[in-house]
Amino acid sequence: MNKPLVSIAIAALAPMTLQAQQFTDTTGAVQVALIKMPYTGARNVPEISGVPDYLESGDIGRRLGRLCATVKRVDEVKLTSDQQREYGEWHRMGMANGHLAEIVAKNVRRGQLSVGLLANCTSLLGVLGGLQHATSEPQRIGLVFIDAHGDFNTPETTLSGMLGGMPVAVSAGLALKNLRLESGLDPALATEHIVMVGLRDVDPLERELLDSAAVEELSVDDVRAVSDALHVQMRRLSDVVDVIYVHVDMDVLDPEEVPGHSLTVPDGPTSRELAAAITAMFEYEKVAAFGVASTPANERDPDGKSLPANERDPDGKSL
Repeated sequence: MNKPLVSIAIAALAPMTLQAQQFTDTTGAVQVALIKMPYTGARNVPEISGVPDYLESGDIGRRLGRLCATVKRVDEVKLTSDQQREYGEWHRMGMANGHLAEIVAKNVRRGQLSVGLLANCTSLLGVLGGLQHATSEPQRIGLVFIDAHGDFNTPETTLSGMLGGMPVAVSAGLALKNLRLESGLDPALATEHIVMVGLRDVDPLERELLDSAAVEELSVDDVRAVSDALHVQMRRLSDVVDVIYVHVDMDVLDPEEVPGHSLTVPDGPTSRELAAAITAMFEYEKVAAFGVASTPANERDPDGKSLPANERDPDGKSL
């Protein structure tokens, strides 16, 4: 059985002990700050997700400790009592993302690598906002978005109406300006600073938006081969941005590995293949944060497939 992404992708942080000196302590260990972001922004379903707690239950801290990393803190995003009474799920999501941005920015200033345990992909706005404003002047942000879907819809193009299908377009300034601003992301992300990885299910009008933008794409085959194209894109981003955020939606994996996910798409990479590709991405020193979203949890993951299935990494070393 392939080892699920939650463990392998975290294991991929190990190369950063050699590259990301801004996050290492005097012993050479990467200083990691875990952030639990439970807000979904979804309508007609619970706004609070159990996914972050489920991910934390996978003993990520111990695994990181065996990979020359130290978990310095675990933060959880929470709205104030006044904010909880505010009207509108999308509005409350924006405020929650604002808190997430504040946490990420503080982690950068502390020299700690943010690892987001995220309910869904809408949280990427908060991570981007935090990275952007962690310094006195806004930083140029690169986004590596690993997902079977583009999440590049707007309210005008969406077929489903789901906010979760829009966050990359929102981050690029194509829609829902108030959500982006509440999330702390201003100015919007330049589309030429976005690389999408593993897309296999894109709505027709969403495809038109992607084709008209300067978004770059890497295929599932690029992931499987850890291709030259992957390195070309990472070098390109490294040349034009200040920091890079790597974001993973678990539906990018082959459905066999995430059977509880409601939005899987056939012919995805295995978790081992994706982990190897992520490991290659993390060799680039401008990678400054990592997030994993939309993990099947609890009753949707009865066999525990989205959490570690064994105790060995792809090279056979014990974790």
